[in-house]
Amino acid sequence: MKLVNRNVDKSYQGTVVLIPEEPEDMWHAYNLISEGDSVRSTTIRKVQNETATGSSTSNRVRTTLTIRVESIDFDTQACVLRLKGRNIEENQYVKMGAYHTLDLELNRKFQLCKPEWDTIALERIDMACDVTQSADVAAVVMQEGLAHVCLITSSMTLVRSKIEISIPRKRKGNVQQHEKGLAKFYESVMQGILRHVNFDVVKCVLIASPGFVRDQFFEYMYQQAVNSDIKVLLENKSKFMLVHSSSGFKHSLKEVLQEPAVIAKMSDTKAAGEVKALEQFYTVLQCEPAKAFYGKKHVQMAAEAMAIETLLISDNLFRCKDVSQRKEYVCLVESVRDAGGEVKIFSSMHISGEQLSQLTGIAAILRFPMPELEDSDNDDVGDDSDSD
Repeated sequence: MKLVNRNVDKSYQGTVVLIPEEPEDMWHAYNLISEGDSVRSTTIRKVQNETATGSSTSNRVRTTLTIRVESIDFDTQACVLRLKGRNIEENQYVKMGAYHTLDLELNRKFQLCKPEWDTIALERIDMACDVTQSADVAAVVMQEGLAHVCLITSSMTLVRSKIEISIPRKRKGNVQQHEKGLAKFYESVMQGILRHVNFDVVKCVLIASPGFVRDQFFEYMYQQAVNSDIKVLLENKSKFMLVHSSSGFKHSLKEVLQEPAVIAKMSDTKAAGEVKALEQFYTVLQCEPAKAFYGKKHVQMAAEAMAIETLLISDNLFRCKDVSQRKEYVCLVESVRDAGGEVKIFSSMHISGEQLSQLTGIAAILRFPMPELEDSDNDDVGDDSDSD
């Protein structure tokens, strides 16, 4: 993300002008823009002109509009953010108060004005504009006949390619058809890697499968690379890492990212920090349940006691339509930091964020046990789920 201009004063009033430069930036923009914000950008508007004779013609004109956002739709495949709202500035083609949909696209500048900026939104801008934050990882989860080529950025897990090829079974005395099918499958997976993995950015490529599928594929790929002199694969051989997974489906990434060897290899990426924090939470929950809690009510009570060592929170909670609720979560983050705690903001489009969402989207590891929170849990089990 390119920051063109930032004009936010001490009272958290003002505007920022940004240019999304890569797909990940659209995700950051989706997290930044809330209902009620004003967004200014260029757009195409269909204009009807009536001639003196009464006939009408329509043509499309490019104009700059400012709308007050009422709904937000993020198309992850096309990497387009659609903002619908009413026009709030004079324009020769669009009446004041008329509805219009702005499409924010890559390399198209937009200006964002919020009624009040908060620390989470300003942090998001800093993170989006810091190039070092996009330390990426690629992963191929596979089983015989099925593979998913994924890109794991610091914010989300994107399935770039799904490969499905039926492989004939091995038959007694005739294994040729089986081997031909396997070779075709491995070739398709290799082409998927070459097409979707940018080795200039990616630091690590995980190849995961049950059994020996990953080893056979890796052997095939490097045999092909040597025979066909595919330099990009030969030069980046050290970036590949073979690990076990239970299947070739996307959800198997969860266990792959928790492997100690994988965490060590990915240690300088944000994704690894989140996975590690979640793994630690589950361990504490199992061994010392009085030091690990999830759900808004319990976490807030722990924060009031300044007991939180690590707060795990999903960025989904900062996108809630209720402004007062969003402020509550922002205040919670700030109070944990003020008390010397660490805050991990998880992306809801990352595999670890999906896991956290199953735990209400908010969890905490405490500095010291608080068994009284466990007792309050028994008193009103239903109350907490209603508040999230």
